[in-house]
Amino acid sequence: MEILFWASASVIAYVYAGYPALLAVWGRLAPRPVAKGFATGSWPMLSIVVAARNEAARLPARVANLLDLPYEGDREIIVVSDGSTDDTGEALAGYVERGDIRLIEIPAGGKPLALNAGVAAAAGEILVFADARQRFSDATLTALAANFADPGVGGATGELVLDCESGSSTSTIGDGVGAYWKYEKWLRRHEGLIWSTLGATGAIYALRRSLWQPLPAGTLLDDVLAPMRAVLSGWRIVFEEEATAEDRTAADAAAEARRKRRTLAGNYQILAQEPRLLVPFANPVWLQYVSHKVGRLVVPWALIALFATSAALAATHWIYAAAFVAQALFYGLAAAGAWFDARERQPRDPFDAALPVAMHKEAR
Repeated sequence: MEILFWASASVIAYVYAGYPALLAVWGRLAPRPVAKGFATGSWPMLSIVVAARNEAARLPARVANLLDLPYEGDREIIVVSDGSTDDTGEALAGYVERGDIRLIEIPAGGKPLALNAGVAAAAGEILVFADARQRFSDATLTALAANFADPGVGGATGELVLDCESGSSTSTIGDGVGAYWKYEKWLRRHEGLIWSTLGATGAIYALRRSLWQPLPAGTLLDDVLAPMRAVLSGWRIVFEEEATAEDRTAADAAAEARRKRRTLAGNYQILAQEPRLLVPFANPVWLQYVSHKVGRLVVPWALIALFATSAALAATHWIYAAAFVAQALFYGLAAAGAWFDARERQPRDPFDAALPVAMHKEAR
């Protein structure tokens, strides 16, 4: 029982503190800088792929943002409508008629198949993936593309900047998500510094066209699977902090929980899709992958074991008793926070619940 307690505590401590400490030392002692930048006139052609379903309200502004971004080389914008039913074609008709974009309309099949269709139509040497919701900063295309001057770089992921990081979010969980996201980006930055990040941010990343492999239908984390396939082939995926996209934080704990569950399921799925990731000699970033990705899958089980063993051992030593009390308080506060968050999202009066419906009917 004691061995299980200390083993569980060690796993949790290593994943969230020991591994970052290792990255910090590793990055200082043996960094691998990227040789960036192309000569004038030699910048590669970019194919910007946007997969969207029922995003007619957002897409015109998104396309305008992509067209306005400065870039020395050629670019094309491919929008794939994944079974949209909201007049996406009409919303983009002007851009299509002028030849600013190519619109591909396919039956609804999910984002992976939409990305496959967009890449199949792409003519550029470098693929840039974007979503409909975010907006890229002016430096994004140039900053992403500059990394491909290094012959060892297969992809580059930009930085997703959440509104909670600047304190402008209205999310009920903004502070917690902001702190966690900054920690996560620190890990990615240092992983890219020593060799490669363990995936990318789906809303803002670039990949060599030659490295793309069609995604299986039903893939949950396309922005991890596609880059990690490149890594398994010996290429680097680097973190480019000059390329940024702005996004909003999940509205509440329930929305964030859904995102976390999808991410967790996606990480299990990737192990089934690419079991080579668990083989030390096949995966160039095996230590990082096991420490970061696999470690996150093991931690929930380690937390359960830690709580159970500390409860069983509480009467034997004050250390176990203190550990049990600390965990009980932590989980109690978390449960209370979730309850208050859910309560805030519920109408406080029957009249409040009926009001939005009544207003909608009045507006019609």
